[in-house]
Amino acid sequence: MAEAGANVVLAARSVDKLDAVATKIEAVGAKCIKVKTDVQKSADIEALVQATVDEFGTVNCLVNMDTSDEDPSNQLLGSSITYRIALGPQQGRKVFTLQTLPDCQSGNSFSNSVGEVAGFSLHAGVATKANEREKLERLCRYITRPAVSTRRLSMTRNGRVRYELKTPWRNGTTHIIFEPLDFVSRLVSLVPKPRVNLTRFHGVFAPNCKYRAMVTPAKRGNGKKVKTPKEALDQTPAEKHISMTWAMRLKRVFDIDIETCSECGGDVRIIASIEDPVVIRTILAHLDKKGAFAGDSLLPDCRASPSSSMGLLL
Repeated sequence: MAEAGANVVLAARSVDKLDAVATKIEAVGAKCIKVKTDVQKSADIEALVQATVDEFGTVNCLVNMDTSDEDPSNQLLGSSITYRIALGPQQGRKVFTLQTLPDCQSGNSFSNSVGEVAGFSLHAGVATKANEREKLERLCRYITRPAVSTRRLSMTRNGRVRYELKTPWRNGTTHIIFEPLDFVSRLVSLVPKPRVNLTRFHGVFAPNCKYRAMVTPAKRGNGKKVKTPKEALDQTPAEKHISMTWAMRLKRVFDIDIETCSECGGDVRIIASIEDPVVIRTILAHLDKKGAFAGDSLLPDCRASPSSSMGLLL
């Protein structure tokens, strides 16, 4: 806000904690005052408003920031979304970019299907029908793709991290250059916080919706009718396997096929799924003791071709 030309009033119960913030605001040429305020006291709030009006004439915006248990990653996240360097001697400055001449063509095949507001864009140019399951899967894979492509990541001669954009930005930006420490801070800002849902379902797909069991393939949800033992036995094989197994999900999502032998290509049958950590450690310790992880092939040892001395013809 200060960099955009706004004057700032800082309020806190201890003004000593505001010295560092005030110094940064004044460094960009904005005016700043500090007022000792306890927001739980009406008198302090009135004094804060009066001090603001006396100094700047009016109040245009109010931002309440609780820093009592502030997450250190918030500063990294703020720098990331504003394209500024988060750490190091260049902290606060814009990241270094490589640019070319922007595309002068005004026509855009997606111009009628993209909405842009306050720096955020929503693309609605791809549609899929209910029966186009493969197309829907490709769209979901694209939406959930990783944030960084390692194929377009490289190091410069002076040890900086260079990231090539898949499509140049409108201003002609083709590459972004990071200091190694700043690049790591960008990766940190991408790590989701613990116990935060990355995918949220709304409407009839919401977890507590009573109609969810009626619209999901696996018939899961609070509205699912509990089957009696007799009804469970009367289920068809298709109904019993309507949801994918964990092995199928591994293959579908991560392309890890545990049902095919990596040595001979034959089928592998799953005989058990062990989830108890104690049992897992016991089995792995036993295999390690027996040398099962020594890297020896499970195939038989190679042998020489038959010879005439063995009574066989070559």
